[in-house]
Amino acid sequence: MGYFANAGQIIVNFVFVTLVALAVFRVLLQLVRANFYNPVCQALYKLTNPVLIPLHRFVPNWRNLDLAATLLAWLLSAIKLALLYAMYGQGLGLLGLAVMALADLVELVLVLYIGLVFVRALISFISVERTNPVVPLLFQLTEPVLRPIRKRIPAMGGFDFSPALAILAFMLALALLVAPLVDFGQRLAQAAA
Repeated sequence: MGYFANAGQIIVNFVFVTLVALAVFRVLLQLVRANFYNPVCQALYKLTNPVLIPLHRFVPNWRNLDLAATLLAWLLSAIKLALLYAMYGQGLGLLGLAVMALADLVELVLVLYIGLVFVRALISFISVERTNPVVPLLFQLTEPVLRPIRKRIPAMGGFDFSPALAILAFMLALALLVAPLVDFGQRLAQAAA
């Protein structure tokens, strides 16, 4: 593969990961019932509404889950994978593409949560202005993950080990859930080829 193809792959990855992350954050912020009036939420809604408002007409929310944004994230992951495989001159069967897009989406969510929990752990060690609109969202997004761990393993000697254990759990999920899902999707794709 030439230099331009490598550059194209980087651009495709960057654009689609950014778009998928926007849709995923919209789903997550709605799940944790984040403050809609937070400036970060307002910006996210303004960026995603042009696509999601028409999609909501066909795909309604289910309980507190934004199914339209979830579907959009999955479709964008599928398009990204189809483009990347096409750049290599390879095709994917629809079923293989669907499974690999699901794996790609789950991987992105896990990696995002690893980053969110890591940043929250850093914030606990340094002085950060609590009026920053990102800080309350960070706490709202990570607290549902950290609270159950904290209940079972309380802080010892003033140190909260819940972020480290959450990151370990996410890394194990990457190895034990996402990797087999990718392998299964690749086997389906090879069978279709």
